[in-house]
Amino acid sequence: MARLLPAGARDLLVNVHRAFASERRGLLEARLRRQDAWDSGELPERPADAPVEATGDWRVAALPEDLMRRRVEITGPANDPKMVINMLSRGADGQMSDAAMLDFEDSMKPTWENVLAGFENLTLAVRGELTVERPGKTYRINPDDMPLLMVRVRGLHMEEANILVDGAPIAAGLFDLVLAAYHTAKELVAQGKTPKIYVPKCEHFKEARWWNRLFDHVEAEMGLPIGTIRTTFLIETLPAALQVEEILYELRSRAAGLNVGRWDKIFSDIKVLAKHPDRVLADRGTIGMDRPWMGAYARRLIHVCHRHGAFAMGGMAAFTPGSDAATRDAQTRKVVEDKRLEAAMGHDGCWVSHPYFIGPALSAFESDHQLEVLPVSPADVELLPRSTGPRTLGGLRKNAAVTIAYLKGWSEGKGCVAWDGLMEDLATLEISRAQTWQWLRHRVRLDDGATVTPSLVRRVLDQELLSIAKKVRDQMPEQPEQPVRDQIRRFALARRRAEALFLERNFRPFLTTGR
Repeated sequence: MARLLPAGARDLLVNVHRAFASERRGLLEARLRRQDAWDSGELPERPADAPVEATGDWRVAALPEDLMRRRVEITGPANDPKMVINMLSRGADGQMSDAAMLDFEDSMKPTWENVLAGFENLTLAVRGELTVERPGKTYRINPDDMPLLMVRVRGLHMEEANILVDGAPIAAGLFDLVLAAYHTAKELVAQGKTPKIYVPKCEHFKEARWWNRLFDHVEAEMGLPIGTIRTTFLIETLPAALQVEEILYELRSRAAGLNVGRWDKIFSDIKVLAKHPDRVLADRGTIGMDRPWMGAYARRLIHVCHRHGAFAMGGMAAFTPGSDAATRDAQTRKVVEDKRLEAAMGHDGCWVSHPYFIGPALSAFESDHQLEVLPVSPADVELLPRSTGPRTLGGLRKNAAVTIAYLKGWSEGKGCVAWDGLMEDLATLEISRAQTWQWLRHRVRLDDGATVTPSLVRRVLDQELLSIAKKVRDQMPEQPEQPVRDQIRRFALARRRAEALFLERNFRPFLTTGR
């Protein structure tokens, strides 16, 4: 730890925390006030105090050359060195992503051990020294042949309880940004590369303003020119979708683009309007970019980004390769179809969660970028989610199974789990949690006639646990009985945690806040 938190880094953290902690608390309190208003029946809308200049004729700072091609970006948890090496290397087919995002957020459980391991991996990767030893084989990156390296920090709402300043925990995103900049910014600049940061969970243009001032402050303290560090914000909340132009305006000196974070956006749609009986959403699996409000959200983002000279990044292909050729072929077709749709809309690139799908995703993007594409920007009212079916028992079962599987992985220190051919991360857990809670609150009548009640939820959880137990036994036929029982016991503990989350009286804003 001493190597990652030397005196210089600690001093910078203290300095920055004292300068920004009070304003951050105010921003989080404003979130609660807005949610209270929405819970009382109001609908989210563009703030009345938004800067009028934001809708004017302006451009983001000229993009660096190494950020002019981002067709496919791969992402995964920063704490797993083997996964980081895979993201930064060519696959078996010789394909390589244009960028790799080392994630400290949705795909990584933020234990202190994971956070420190993530920064160790990041620092070694930037130096080209990351290596993993396995019996009979050594894995290493090739510093002369690797994609752009990016970092996703944690969101405004999270705190790093292991670092206290003046007796209070430091903001997790602030900690991540400061440590990433301290250990890598000057090294990357010396290599002729741009330091690049992804910022998640923004909900308001004033939050973007806070982040931009934070970047400025860190750069000034480190003796870097303002705008050295470039950033892409994920527009993955319903309030932010209504403020895309205002958010980009606040970041115009350093914005590299904005990203359509489709999974967290679905979670936010449910959470923001959770108490609106006329806005109860359909099965999570049926909400894709073909839904009117989701398509409108993507078109708004592309229009705003391209109008002002920034990249508009598409969403995630969350597949993990199936165990047989037929399954992998079907997954590949879906990835290609999805990415062709995004390219046709005007996106400049997209995300994948596994190297296997880099090639298929790349095939959809024929040029380095599409900055010249300017779709018609939809009206604000088109961005509001609509309450249309289906709502099915199968959808409830899916929510239950994903929550059990994810919480079992979470208990083992994992922030993402491969489940039924998909990479489930915190965002998909949050969707499942929020939707089940919303259906319970409104006693939704499912398409088959059943009403969602606590007893139905408990029964579905029990049935899904039995199904999972059978799957565990089928997958471990040669194992002794005790390891099989241990696995099933962990899933049973996760099932109990899932029930507690689903039946909470008051919906907590995020799993990671604990309140």
